[in-house]
Amino acid sequence: MSGRTSGDVILDLQNISLRFGGVKALTDISFNVREHEIRAIIGPNGAGKSSMLNVINGVYHPQEGRIVFHGEERRKMEPHKAAAQGIARTFQNIALFKGMSVLDNIMTGRITKMHASFLEQAIHFGRARREELEHRQKVEEVIDFLEIQHIRKTPVGRLPYGLQKRVELARALAAEPTMLLLDEPMAGMNVEEKQDMCRFILDVNDQFGTTIVLIEHDMGVVMDISDRVVVLDYGKKIGDGTPDEVRSNPEVISAYLGVSH
Repeated sequence: MSGRTSGDVILDLQNISLRFGGVKALTDISFNVREHEIRAIIGPNGAGKSSMLNVINGVYHPQEGRIVFHGEERRKMEPHKAAAQGIARTFQNIALFKGMSVLDNIMTGRITKMHASFLEQAIHFGRARREELEHRQKVEEVIDFLEIQHIRKTPVGRLPYGLQKRVELARALAAEPTMLLLDEPMAGMNVEEKQDMCRFILDVNDQFGTTIVLIEHDMGVVMDISDRVVVLDYGKKIGDGTPDEVRSNPEVISAYLGVSH
């Protein structure tokens, strides 16, 4: 864990329960996220980790519990409203436009920042032209930051998996989020690609001040870059604390790390 300092609580999840028919995905889960921290959610497959991210950005609406974001309670949050409030998301399965270039994919991350009318955009006039120049400049900054200048015009479908994951991160960053939700950002990567992604996540957190909530299965990565870790198992919370506290929690050891650890 780094020596970064975290701020006040900006997201507070209180007694969250989520059901699909008779199946309980999440049961009475409470934890919070502080400004500028890297907050990891870990647990075995089927523990409810992605469901929790979907609750945070409004894809799922819990049947019980309270969500307080920046001091305001959210009973039901829609994904587009979450995006407008500064929450961006990457997905476990890459959700990019494979036939479009890297640049055009990242530009789609600016949609919530666009104010020109459809007609203005269609004729590329006035405000639409000024907006596009501003958005293009921001996208180029993200491209430089993530060191993908050499593939900016390449169709995403032609890229290796690790670079596609980096493009998806770029699209999320183009929205200038205050909170970034990363769902297994290093899944399927080799060691070198994981090292690069770790560096970018730490740089995003440090240089942009972005609060990051991430799901990750690589325990070495989680312990190295996280400020605090919440552990889920079968939809229930079984641990919450610093990496060292979680690592020494007997319930976490038996459920996730294995007793041999």
